[in-house]
Amino acid sequence: MPPDFWADNALQQAFASRHIGRVIRTYRHHSWHGRPLSQECVAGWLRLSQAQLSRVESGAPVQDLTRLIAWARLLGMPPARLWFQMPENREMTAPRFFPGATGHVRSNIVHPVWTAVSVGELPPDEAVLTDARRYVDGSVVEVLRQQLDESKADDGRLGPAAVLPQVLKMLGAMQHAVREVKPDVRRALLAVGADGAEFVGWLYRDLRDLRTATYWYDRAIEWAQEADDSAMQGYVLLRKSQLAYDRRDALRVLTLAEAAQRSTNRLPCKVRAEITQQEALGLAMLGEPLRMVEQKLDDARQLLARTTGDEADMLGGAFTDGTLRLRSTACYTEAGKPGQAAEMLGDIIAGDSLSARDAGYFQARRSAALALIGEPDEAAILGLKAARVAQATRSGRTTVVLTDMMQTLSRWGARPHVRELREALHEGRTA
Repeated sequence: MPPDFWADNALQQAFASRHIGRVIRTYRHHSWHGRPLSQECVAGWLRLSQAQLSRVESGAPVQDLTRLIAWARLLGMPPARLWFQMPENREMTAPRFFPGATGHVRSNIVHPVWTAVSVGELPPDEAVLTDARRYVDGSVVEVLRQQLDESKADDGRLGPAAVLPQVLKMLGAMQHAVREVKPDVRRALLAVGADGAEFVGWLYRDLRDLRTATYWYDRAIEWAQEADDSAMQGYVLLRKSQLAYDRRDALRVLTLAEAAQRSTNRLPCKVRAEITQQEALGLAMLGEPLRMVEQKLDDARQLLARTTGDEADMLGGAFTDGTLRLRSTACYTEAGKPGQAAEMLGDIIAGDSLSARDAGYFQARRSAALALIGEPDEAAILGLKAARVAQATRSGRTTVVLTDMMQTLSRWGARPHVRELREALHEGRTA
């Protein structure tokens, strides 16, 4: 976080109380976040359960120095404001950005690799925040982009709670630096920031914190507008349409997808294909005929067929024929064809091409489709596998799909597999 974040009066009072729980609670409610961070979200960063963090915040002051040091490091608290001594450990500090440096993110810890200058010649720890005009240039923008790309790669394996701290730290540095840098560097920083904000919006969607996801999507559009990145603006409209699906707002699913389609002529073919698939989903949710839904899906396939290898590294480059098949299953479920959706999902999951988190999510959707066609035992068995993945990756989206599915399975509530799934979901909520 930038230095003025920690200068907040409420935070200073919390530090003065020497109660780490009060500090964390004040941190969560800081206005810089836009919306208060949920206990579940911050608990994930601190390797705690939501219930454990609740006890830390409301209980007696924690005296265990090891835990105090670990939590202070994970949240990037300035040592000067702490009431306990922090040991020297450069690997656990926030990354330093300066011309010629590169960084690599592993397991959410930044391990800097210094080039061009020696360690003794490095600028002060917070040089990028206190003298951005001097230290922030194009090479630093590239470092931020590399770190963002690596965080995206870590997301499918580690889940959103593990990835969020590094991305939020990067966005904090960007927000402070753009106040002072030269105009051309400012636009480049804002473009990276828009990309990062869109990604953070997705992470909060996966954590089922939809209000905070909306906040970050709004920031992404705002920064993309200032950076003159119309393609990113259209892409975030697509993301907002997907967020409307999470809220079961069928009309906004369709109208936001249509707005994304109209937004600019600079969208890559892959993004247009994804938007067209989202239009198909909106039509299905609104009860339009299946032929209209399938026509949109055919249009999306044709758009994908027009893409070239150059688009793999462009915006929306991860949307492939396989992704379209996965997303099409939701269209068939919404159009009243859950059996077709379950069969398609079974084939895709068997291909073993998905990340652990995504495999869990689509396994949950397959379970829900099986429940709709009256296969309670198979739905519950697969749902239990998905629930374990959701717990390991803290995927709130997956848990919501499974929780909603239990309503469909309620008439088979006495069956052993259904009972086991219900108990697993209950244990996950109370853990």
